[in-house]
Amino acid sequence: MFGLKEYRAVQSLDEAHELLMQSRDNVILGGLLWMKMGRKQYHTGIDLSGLGLNMISETEDSIDIGCMTPLRQMETSPLLHQWFGPLFSDAFKGIVGVQFRNLATLGGSVYSRFGFSDVITALTALDTQIHLYQAGTVSLSEFLNMDQKRDILIKAVIRKQAVKTNFQTRRKSATDFPVLSVAVSLCNGQWKIAVGARPSRAALAKKAADLLSSEPDEEKITATLDSVVNELSFGTDQRAGSDYRKVLAKVLVKRGINAICR
Repeated sequence: MFGLKEYRAVQSLDEAHELLMQSRDNVILGGLLWMKMGRKQYHTGIDLSGLGLNMISETEDSIDIGCMTPLRQMETSPLLHQWFGPLFSDAFKGIVGVQFRNLATLGGSVYSRFGFSDVITALTALDTQIHLYQAGTVSLSEFLNMDQKRDILIKAVIRKQAVKTNFQTRRKSATDFPVLSVAVSLCNGQWKIAVGARPSRAALAKKAADLLSSEPDEEKITATLDSVVNELSFGTDQRAGSDYRKVLAKVLVKRGINAICR
């Protein structure tokens, strides 16, 4: 179990950022689900729960999801389902259990940049931007690849589009980490194919997606599947080998494409 010398429920993001920058031993508190598995001793735990950052809201052009929004709230959100179909409900339903998803937050899930994150895989298949306190607004892909400087993730901003989506994953057991996860989307004739748990974090197979048309035939789909495994890297860990993940990637991507084309 981790330890704290001091707990602070902040009244503003300015206060939170000032505290965070005072010491490397100060930390933003989310759902605490991963932190409690460690033994690190922190000085100050910074609680953002009083700042109203636990909401899913709609603007003219986007859906904004605050950093303290629980995954379960996203999973069951009619607004997210209206715009992005069953993407989030399908992606999140395999993450441990409902009690866990009631505590796990969007901010903690994304800011940690875990390779196994189904949250990141799903968001990667959409037009997603991340709003940070200090660095401002950046694309999700830019955020995932930027140096991990100390900052506060305020919200995710997803562009509203007429998009079809599908999520596929393979687990050894119902609540285990994914062996591989795939999110596929189609918007205005443009495909996105996001592959996560490779075991590295999710990435887009851009060249592969460019091979697809709005209604691809079997030949184009086959070429796309070959391109996915050539474009992205697949590694080996305790859950699966790289060769198995390459085979699995073709299967899951094909399922996702076919589901959207029905």
